[in-house]
This record gives sequence, structure tokens and C-alpha cells, in this order.
Amino acid sequence: MIPLHDDNPTSLIPVVTIFLIVLCVLVYLWQVSLGAEGNQLAVVSLGVIPAVLLHKVSLPAELVMIPAGMTVITSMFLHGGFMHLAGNMLYLWIFGNNVEDAMGHFRFVVFYLLCGAAAVAGQTLQNPDSQIPMIGASGAISGVLGAYLLLYPHARVLVFIPLGFFSQLIRLPAGWVLGLWFGMQILSSALTSSEGGGVAWFAHIGGFIAGMALIPLFKYKNVGLLQAGHGSRRYARRVRR
Repeated sequence: MIPLHDDNPTSLIPVVTIFLIVLCVLVYLWQVSLGAEGNQLAVVSLGVIPAVLLHKVSLPAELVMIPAGMTVITSMFLHGGFMHLAGNMLYLWIFGNNVEDAMGHFRFVVFYLLCGAAAVAGQTLQNPDSQIPMIGASGAISGVLGAYLLLYPHARVLVFIPLGFFSQLIRLPAGWVLGLWFGMQILSSALTSSEGGGVAWFAHIGGFIAGMALIPLFKYKNVGLLQAGHGSRRYARRVRR
């Protein structure tokens, strides 16, 4: 099930969401320009490595570009391939604008980074000895999805269901789409070994839970939870605080 669009207008231009997408694309193009070997070195140097973050092991001096703690931020803007980037940016574009609309530009920046940090914490706590670099915006975007679920569970989302000859487009409530997505993360985390590489399922889970926990604190006071969608324009004249 691939979301394509939501029927939930906003009252402001989502400049932060657009900036994040542009930044991730530019960083990916930079990764590609490095070549395969250079990109691999960049991922090791700028991605989050749990064992390095917890000072259990150290990177070789020639690979240290920034302090280990800073990789919590830099890792959010690196991606492992075009499809990894495209999938993340699609979800951010569909759901990020409404979450940004509900809290304003500056709060959204802080919210996004905190969700990304919570995603790192989730994956690190699950496997603190891992020496596999973790990269991608999906942890932070998972927080956006968690926030959207609490804000607009009844908003309609156009999704593509790929079933071969029976593939179809259908509009579903956001609560169904995001609830199913979160359920798949939990199921996948239970079925996947933590010893190898691949998708950081616990980062997705940690980011999603953080988004749900933080949205009541970050949203404007006059923005309610569990809205039906199509309501953002009611706040076009609200006073920014």
C-alpha cells in the first residue's frame, strides 16, 4: 500500500517540509558524486553507529569527521539509495505539510529533530553493540506520521494497492493507513534479526511513538487532536505563539 496524496489542505506554505526534502536530495546527490567507495566512507563517518555513539568502540582516526553525538543529526540526511530517498520524501511530502501547519515552522524543525533523535535511541537501545551505520530520514518521518495519526486520523488518503492485475487506487482514512504502517513496523521488527543490516525497524517504532507523545506539546493550543481533516484552513487567521 503506497500513499500518494491526502485530502487535507493547509493554511501556510510548508517551507520547512520543502527545505528538508531539498536538503535530503542535495545530500544524496553529494553522496552519489563521491562514488561507491567515497559514499561508503561518508556513511561510516556521518551515519549513527550505536557502539560508537555509546563509546563502546572507536572509529579509526581517519574516518572521524565530527563528534559521535553529531551523527544523530547528520544521519537523518543520508540515504542508502534512490528508492530509500524517494520513499522517505514521498511520506514527508504527503504528511509533513499538515503537521508543520499544526505547529508552525520553528516548532516543526525542533519536533522533526527530536523525533529523529528518538528513532536513534530506539534502534540503539535495541542493539547497543551494533557497529552497522544507521542512516535515513525515516526515523524522523515516522514521528511525523505518529503526529499526523493523532491530529487527522479521519483525513482521507489516496493510496495505491499493487496487486498485479487487480492493482487499484482507493481513498482510506489516515488512521487505517498509518495504523497499518505502524503495525507492519512492529511485525517486521519481530521477524527480523538484529544482527545484520537492513531496515532499522526499531528506529521507525521509536520515532513514531515520539511523534505521538510530542504532538500535544508542540501543536498550537487551538489545534485539536483527532480532527476529521479538511480543517487546517480554520486556523488561517490564528495568532502565532
